[in-house]
Amino acid sequence: MASVSTTETVDLATTPLREVNATLQNAKAPAAFAVTNPAGAHALACGLDEPIDVAIDGHVGYYCAGMNQHAAVTITGNAGVGVAENMMSGTVRVTGDASQSAGATAHGGLLVIEGTAAARCGISMKGVDIVVGGDIGHMSAFMGQAGRLVVLGDAGDALGDSLYEARIYVRGTVASLGADCVPKPMREEHLAELRELLDAAGFDADPASFTRYGSARTLYNFHVDNAGAY
Repeated sequence: MASVSTTETVDLATTPLREVNATLQNAKAPAAFAVTNPAGAHALACGLDEPIDVAIDGHVGYYCAGMNQHAAVTITGNAGVGVAENMMSGTVRVTGDASQSAGATAHGGLLVIEGTAAARCGISMKGVDIVVGGDIGHMSAFMGQAGRLVVLGDAGDALGDSLYEARIYVRGTVASLGADCVPKPMREEHLAELRELLDAAGFDADPASFTRYGSARTLYNFHVDNAGAY
C-alpha cells in the first residue's frame, strides 16, 4: 500500500457507529484511520474493500472486521464473537483475546490473535490463515474446508471435527481430536509453510515443535461402518 502522510481519527464517543462505518467503507487507498473509544461496539469496520489501514484503540464487540477485503485492521484490545467472520483477504490482528467463532467461514487473508481464542475458532474456514499466540477452545476448525490454523498454545476438545482439507498446526497439547481428524507427519514442505505463517504473524517459534493435524478422509463419502461418526 502507498504511504499515508496523515491518519484520520474517528471517535466513536462523538460519532455514531453507522457514520464511522460509512467513512471507513467509502475510503479509498491510500488512507489510514485511527478509531478511538470503540467501547465494545458491534460490527465495527465491517465490509471494507480497499487496502486501507484501520487501527482500533480498545475492545470491540461482535463481528468486528467481518467480510474484510484488502484492508489491514488492528484491534488493540479484545474482540467479541466472530471477529473477521467471512473475511476474504487482507489482515486482521487482535492484540488481546478473541471470543468464539473467530474467523468463521473466512475465505482468505490472515487473522492473527496474539492472545487466546475461545471455542470454534476457524469454524468452517474456507481458505483463511489463522495464527493464535495462545490457546484455542473446543470444536475449533470444525468442518474446516481449506486454509491453515496455527496454535502456539493448547487446543480444546474435538479439534478439527469433520475436517476437510484445512491444515492444523498445534505446538501445545490437544485435549481431544474430533471425528476424522488425525495427526500427520511434518514434512519439509510443512515446516517451510509453517515458518512462513509464523513470520507473517510476527511470532518467533520453532516449526519443528508443532504437530500437524489433518483429515483422515474417511467421512468424504457415506459408509455404514462410519455412521456413528457423522
